[in-house]
Amino acid sequence: MSIYEQNLGRTPANHVPLSPVSFLTRSAGIYPNRVAVIHGERRYTYAQFAERCRRLASALQSAGIGKGDTVAIMAPNTPEMLEAHYAVPMLGAVLCSINTRLDAAAIGFILAHSEAKAVLVDREFATAVQQALPEPPLLVVDIADALTPLGPAIGTIDYESFIAGGDPNHPIELPDDEWQAIALGYTSGTTGNPKGVVAHHRGAYLNACANALTFGLSPKSVYLWTLPMFHCNGWTYTWAVTLAGGTHVCLRRVEPAPIFAAIAEHGVTHMCGAPVVLSILIHAPPETRRPLPHTVQIATGGAAPPSAVIAGMEAMGFAVTHLYGLTETFGPATVCLWQPGLDEMPLDDKSAFMARQGVATPMLQEAAVMDPETMTKLPADGTSMGELMLRGNTVMKGYLKNPTATEDAFAGGWFHSGDLAVMHPDGYVEIKDRAKDIIISGGENISSLEIEEVLYKHPAVMEAAVVARPDEKWGETPQAFVTLKPGAEATAEDIVAWCRARMAHFKAPRHIAFGPLPKTSTGKIQKFELRERARRR
Repeated sequence: MSIYEQNLGRTPANHVPLSPVSFLTRSAGIYPNRVAVIHGERRYTYAQFAERCRRLASALQSAGIGKGDTVAIMAPNTPEMLEAHYAVPMLGAVLCSINTRLDAAAIGFILAHSEAKAVLVDREFATAVQQALPEPPLLVVDIADALTPLGPAIGTIDYESFIAGGDPNHPIELPDDEWQAIALGYTSGTTGNPKGVVAHHRGAYLNACANALTFGLSPKSVYLWTLPMFHCNGWTYTWAVTLAGGTHVCLRRVEPAPIFAAIAEHGVTHMCGAPVVLSILIHAPPETRRPLPHTVQIATGGAAPPSAVIAGMEAMGFAVTHLYGLTETFGPATVCLWQPGLDEMPLDDKSAFMARQGVATPMLQEAAVMDPETMTKLPADGTSMGELMLRGNTVMKGYLKNPTATEDAFAGGWFHSGDLAVMHPDGYVEIKDRAKDIIISGGENISSLEIEEVLYKHPAVMEAAVVARPDEKWGETPQAFVTLKPGAEATAEDIVAWCRARMAHFKAPRHIAFGPLPKTSTGKIQKFELRERARRR
């Protein structure tokens, strides 16, 4: 009898649904007395952390929340936000973390579209949420944090009183099916309403495992929350740090002084953030800086970090890991992995290599550069540009109530990222631009990222973004928006001359605008707004 003819299959002994909820059970059992969460003066061990999550799950269940229901939360990086990432999935419910910078109209859309049955609200954001609440009102639970001025109380009960009535022994249950939804995240809609990305337990589990492995998390790790937990569930580090048995250090606001203080006081070993966070640290005022007691690992993504920024961080004593991903891929999907000989490279060459998006993370099946029309892979020659496409177990279920967008995203059996990239001969991907950001001047494609890379090397430039500017002769030409370093001086003519000396003249921007750049809450520069400015010029 062959192996395929035997009656072998799934049993409770060999198949347990994958869910990151299991990470809490594991660490609470192995490290009950290890500090799991730090926030100001608050400290919770893993045993206490697990009990608080159980109490929140029990309280939500008593309030009528069950399998398939959506629970929204609007809060910064606080213990309550972490607790919701375990308590809500314990019930088979779906967590919807809302961007804290959204206005009442956007919040109202999300609450209605997600059909939220309850919302947990940090009182700093109570006014906006109150304006967005539907009729009849949801269950609203107020979160009060001593580290910030309080807004109005809009709920019927405060968080601590709510969980105090919960059962500290409420069971930590896994989902019936690992394909079950665990979270709902809304993309930042630049035009129209945002899309609701449905994440599943399986993908959250696997992506958290990939992050722990790729970033080198361990029971000795101390992770500082400089990345918003509402963004792709904190790139699944909300679960990955717990898997490793590390310590979560919460941080309400991303500012240089508290970041350097946390590194010194808590022995922070790991942190994440968009390139803007790296720039904030590089250009921090001298009085806020503290020498690093050890090398601090920092992962960045969300936009390609200029090599000058990577070099600046390395010079300060940070070790940079470059990640790439999307809300649709649970956050990180590729990583620019270390290679033998990298540490011996000249800093500029090393930084240029590290600016690549890299290779698929361990739990993603494949990342490829493809022709979106023929769905064939392009040569790995570093020049053939196509669309970066992904496939694997760490890709979303789809878009909530949007079958057309889901079908388009998965056309041909791959997830279409919308990013234009090349594949280098060594198998490392390098994104050249968003499809919508490519500049076509006189029929020639110009990468905005290529120009930005040159701009960031200018000694006076702190931030830069390049978009297409309508041109009667060429169709489009590049326009640069630049923020100078504190105390630095440079004219538009200086910037243009700098670019023309370092790249083909047709690629160099002829128009320079100075001033702060508009950003999303996750630190991404809002190019759609800059494109509108360029059109209005």
